[in-house]
Amino acid sequence: MSGHVVPVKLYIGIFLGLMVLTAATTGAAFVDMGVWNTPVALAIAVTKMLLVVLFFMHVKYIHGLTKVVVITGFFFLCLLIAFTLADELSRHWGPQALPWNSGTVLLLTRGIF
Repeated sequence: MSGHVVPVKLYIGIFLGLMVLTAATTGAAFVDMGVWNTPVALAIAVTKMLLVVLFFMHVKYIHGLTKVVVITGFFFLCLLIAFTLADELSRHWGPQALPWNSGTVLLLTRGIF
């Protein structure tokens, strides 16, 4: 079985890049960037994910069905995140929920009990 041979220097460079990005993630956690905290953290995480998938999992050098499977998996991950965010961001659109004991209070004030 022959595979693509990747030089060790590339692996060391990718490892050092991942360590720098990990330090950047840690540093970004201590800096208050307002609404940009989450986008910066996600951008760093996506960059690290791409380095791992492309080089350590050899997706960069693979052609055919395997690449389609990886891209499809990433697409469905994006769909899951999008639907979760759509649900989370639209929760305040409906009527506000009353406290758990408000039904009893309403019945008592109407003179039913």
